[in-house]
Amino acid sequence: MTTMMTAAEVSRGRELLARVQRGCNAVLLGQTELVDLCVIALCARGHLLLEGLPGLGKTELVKTLGRLLGLSFRRVQFTPDLLPGDITGGPILQERGGERRFEFQPGPLFANVVLADEINRASPKTQSALLEAMQERSVTVLGETHSLPAPFFVLATQNPIELEGTYPLPEAQLDRFLFKVEVPGVDADVMTQILTTRRRGRPPEVDVALTAAEVEEMFACVDRVYLPQAVANWAARLVAATHPQRADSPAEVKQSVRYGASPRAAIAIGEAARASALLQGRPNVDFADVERVVIPALAHRIVLQHTAVVGGASASGVVRALLAHVPAVANGLPAAVR
Repeated sequence: MTTMMTAAEVSRGRELLARVQRGCNAVLLGQTELVDLCVIALCARGHLLLEGLPGLGKTELVKTLGRLLGLSFRRVQFTPDLLPGDITGGPILQERGGERRFEFQPGPLFANVVLADEINRASPKTQSALLEAMQERSVTVLGETHSLPAPFFVLATQNPIELEGTYPLPEAQLDRFLFKVEVPGVDADVMTQILTTRRRGRPPEVDVALTAAEVEEMFACVDRVYLPQAVANWAARLVAATHPQRADSPAEVKQSVRYGASPRAAIAIGEAARASALLQGRPNVDFADVERVVIPALAHRIVLQHTAVVGGASASGVVRALLAHVPAVANGLPAAVR
């Protein structure tokens, strides 16, 4: 049986997370909740997809995360002419000792943190080259499998699909992202602060916040956070209720959803909730942690009916209906603990 974290362990884990938190907030002004969700996804060792209009700081946030961590970082600008081999790497003819032979030359995927910038501007063929990398942490080229560095994160940005020159990501690839987070705009006060403190919008330089050893220590702290049975059961019931064929699914699901979420969604909620709890300085997951992470962890894994989309329904709206319909306690008592 797993023992509860000590106060010292909780404090140490919170301190490590706070360093990354402070560095990101220093660069991206007025986006504390967005920063928190990014830190949670990172600590849960998951891939992150940021969606928003151009100019909101998506790329700068990911670059900042890459600088804050003492890990290798590579950026790939996704364009329509990008080929799968451009990111995975491929065989190159080399001459050694008078003999010529093909040797594998690693591509930009062979880094701890990979920024896939404007990922939905590449063709579906190139997008699919990330499927194995994101799930198996390896790439296979010409029948030979090559392991990627550990840890390995894909931090991707994308423009809304309504914009010109974008390709929708396939459901199988969306499912590999722990979080999909929509990047909101900022208000006039934040824009005033940007105008008066940052010439030409240039953000401040940030130093490395965590060494590679401290990153591993941070992961170990998150792993020690306790997930109670009751909280895990609520997360599981939320995911199960996304399937319209279930008798106990809410009306919004039956009317709007074509395909519900897979068990990978429940795993994502559980791991993200652990990181959320540690970010709050707690040794165990609460119902509030599940509620905080369920929309970014679950909404992008729900496939809506076309008629529902035309009618204005959204996956995040369906998840909100689930939160209102599925009680935190299985016997139907109100979730007072929230």
